[in-house]
Amino acid sequence: MGSRGSVIPFFESMKHKGVLPITDERMTRFMITLDQGVELVWHAFDDMVGGEIYVKKIPSMSVVDLARALAPECKLEFVGIRPGEKLHEQMIGEEDSHYTFEYPKHYKILPVINEWSTSPERIKDGVKVAEGFVYRSDNNTEWMSAGELMEWVNSNRDYIGKI
Repeated sequence: MGSRGSVIPFFESMKHKGVLPITDERMTRFMITLDQGVELVWHAFDDMVGGEIYVKKIPSMSVVDLARALAPECKLEFVGIRPGEKLHEQMIGEEDSHYTFEYPKHYKILPVINEWSTSPERIKDGVKVAEGFVYRSDNNTEWMSAGELMEWVNSNRDYIGKI
C-alpha cells in the first residue's frame, strides 16, 4: 500500500492542496505490510510441493476512510473511474474456487494439472472453500478502521513511497 505510485504517497503529496481526488466512494483495497508479504513467501518455501499459489489473508480498507485518516482537513473530490482501474482488488476469482483451500493465515490455490488439486501432500490440513468463493477487497471479513489505517501509516512511514 505504501509502494511508489500507490495511493498513500499520492494522497500525502496532494493534501497541501486541500482536495484529494478519489476515483469512487465505493473503492476498496487490501492492506499488506512488507513484513507480511515476506512472511508468506517464507511460509510458501516451507510448505509448497510445487505449482501452488499462496494468498495471504489481509484486511481490507475503504479508500475514502484512508483519505479521511491521512488528511481529515481535505475535501474529497470523486473523479470517476479511469480505463483499467478497478473498484475492488480481487485475489481469488470464482473460477479458482474449485481448487482453493483455506488455512488459518492464507488461502492456497492448487494446480489443476496431473490431479494435483486433490493431492493430500499439497492440501495438508486445508479446508476446501465453497464453490463460487471469491476473495475480493469489498467482500472481505476483516476491515481496517480509520484509526487502524492511521496507526499503520505512522508505523510504516519510513517505508512509504520507497518500496
